[in-house]
Amino acid sequence: MKKMTKFENLGLEKKLLDTLDDAGFITPFPIQERTIPVLLEGSDVIGQAHTGTGKTAAYALPMLQLIIAKQGIQGIVMAPTRELALQITSEINRYAKYTGIRTVTIYGGQGMGIQLDALRKKPEIIVATPGRLIDHLKRGTIKLNNVKHVVLDEADVMLDMGFVEDIQFILDLTPEERVTSLWSATMPQEIMRLAETNMNSPKRILVDSDDLSGAGIDQSFLIIKDREKTKFVLDFIGGNIGQCIVFCSTKIRTRDVARMLHKVGKKVVAIEGDMSQHKREESMQRFRKSKVDILVATDVAARGIDVPQVALVINYDIPNQDMVYFHRIGRTARAGAKGRAITLVSYSSVGEWNEIKKQTKVKMTDLNEKLGVEFKIPDPLKRRAMPGRHFNRSKTSGRRFTGRHQNARDQNARDQYDKRKKVQHVTTRSYFSKKKRW
Repeated sequence: MKKMTKFENLGLEKKLLDTLDDAGFITPFPIQERTIPVLLEGSDVIGQAHTGTGKTAAYALPMLQLIIAKQGIQGIVMAPTRELALQITSEINRYAKYTGIRTVTIYGGQGMGIQLDALRKKPEIIVATPGRLIDHLKRGTIKLNNVKHVVLDEADVMLDMGFVEDIQFILDLTPEERVTSLWSATMPQEIMRLAETNMNSPKRILVDSDDLSGAGIDQSFLIIKDREKTKFVLDFIGGNIGQCIVFCSTKIRTRDVARMLHKVGKKVVAIEGDMSQHKREESMQRFRKSKVDILVATDVAARGIDVPQVALVINYDIPNQDMVYFHRIGRTARAGAKGRAITLVSYSSVGEWNEIKKQTKVKMTDLNEKLGVEFKIPDPLKRRAMPGRHFNRSKTSGRRFTGRHQNARDQNARDQYDKRKKVQHVTTRSYFSKKKRW
């Protein structure tokens, strides 16, 4: 039997061990056990691990140990979203309890004045989104000439968001003699090229790769008509013990679902892209502090939520990418806890859902079979005109609309669609102008 490793065996200083002891952390997770000694010795690291396995502590603890207090900015952590940046800062501050090291979060959507005030306190660590960090670099309000540690967290997401050039710009302003760690759920070629260009013989650490398929999470799905989703969401939430996150594909859908849950008496908050940063932070804090039981969100929140009490994730809509699915369901079963993930699949999304299912390596529960819910997806190729109905034809030619006539018909259809969408948008805005968002 392998001897159980403790944090005290990894080379960490007493002040950090005391912080971990206060938090009740004694035994490191595998990613922490393998990574912390490597970073402490000054080697670069490429880490690939599932969300919720403790990777923030894996890079934060060595950084805190090797940084000297009151010596200016020495550590930078880059993250793709505001929510994730704030979450990382919260964790670093928890581990820095006895170190005297200060961390500041830099991100778009917050007033520049607030960030300048925070920078005047001379923090040692900056956690930032790339775009806003560049704004400060160009202003001269942040200098990177003393940076010793650089962390690229969720590098694959930053790649998808088009941040690679921004990251390269930032790295070029840091000293060559630094410790760099790159963290990513996947390792596409562009990420590897970034690593080859900016890292010095990095050690690649792959931990729990199977968990990228959602292993350890009770996953299930239900194929239903879109209009039936509300009923089943209420049923699943009603039987849940703990907090729940409901993921929706659009901002409008997020508002509608949150409003529906609010009307039936549920304690719910929503997070979506049109909300101000202040409102988003307020909603997230209420959820983290368990003042509400349900969070309804678009994928903007999928990378920034680390709430151990989340027992259930419901995909109200399926995501547009398989990796987004894994990041969504990774909000439950955090740090070894148990959790469930239920995906509601509309008839029109069965094909996309089958592609996502292929990427999982665990057996999913078919709730249609378990609950006895039948479904029959209509075949568009077999649709026939209703009795008594006939296709309209041109009275002048007896032929279908073609050429410019067809184009005019298509344009008219688009115009009618745009009018409906406009009315819908106005209705939604009107509702929120009169009532406070949850």
